[in-house]
Amino acid sequence: MSPFSLAGKTALVTGAYTGFGQGIAIAMAEACAHVLCAGRRSCVDTVKVINGQAQDMILDFADRMVAKDLCAAQTIDISINNVGIIRRDDAATSTVGDWHDVISINLRALFFTSQSFAQSVSERQATGKIVNITSFLSFRGGIRGPSYTASKHAVAGLTKAPCDEWAATGINVSAIAPGYIKTSNTEDLLADPVRNTAIVERIPAGRWGETIDIAQSAVFLAATASDYIYGAVLNLDGGWLAR
Repeated sequence: MSPFSLAGKTALVTGAYTGFGQGIAIAMAEACAHVLCAGRRSCVDTVKVINGQAQDMILDFADRMVAKDLCAAQTIDISINNVGIIRRDDAATSTVGDWHDVISINLRALFFTSQSFAQSVSERQATGKIVNITSFLSFRGGIRGPSYTASKHAVAGLTKAPCDEWAATGINVSAIAPGYIKTSNTEDLLADPVRNTAIVERIPAGRWGETIDIAQSAVFLAATASDYIYGAVLNLDGGWLAR
């Protein structure tokens, strides 16, 4: 069997209704995994594309028991923690509500989903892969998004911290930190000729990333080809951070 095959595996992908999550879910299915496409709204469009190897699940992982119940009911081998939100505001005017919303989804939900998954894998005496989708703002400050940047710094930490406890039990935790990627969230930047040019000139690769770049990297980190990778945060930014 190819070390990049996910045949016989079940992958949970959160936030699989659009963007990174949708692309990752499709790539997981193309690698022969059965995919649980989960989100706070329906992932039916993603499931239709996959056509036969996926389930649509409307779930809010901000509720800790949701992940616990799901991992108890399903045999899940791969957990892709992709779901996330951003509130764009100045540090001086950021509200308690916005802070709570971002931390609840981007950090609290991610940690307790990982915890529930790890407990389930350990109880089955199996092996598993956790892949967190973070951001290059895990390493930079960013502009007008203090809660988002704080959450992504924390996700990088929560990719590394569990390794001391879970690596020996057969669970790999890793993360992908995307830079500038073409999605619906970046349409305004792409349409702005001045900012778009400035961004591309700053990227050594000379181009924006595509969703497929994220998706294929996620498949690698979920497959046996990455079995000796623990606690790594893969910078997927065209060389932005290296410049």
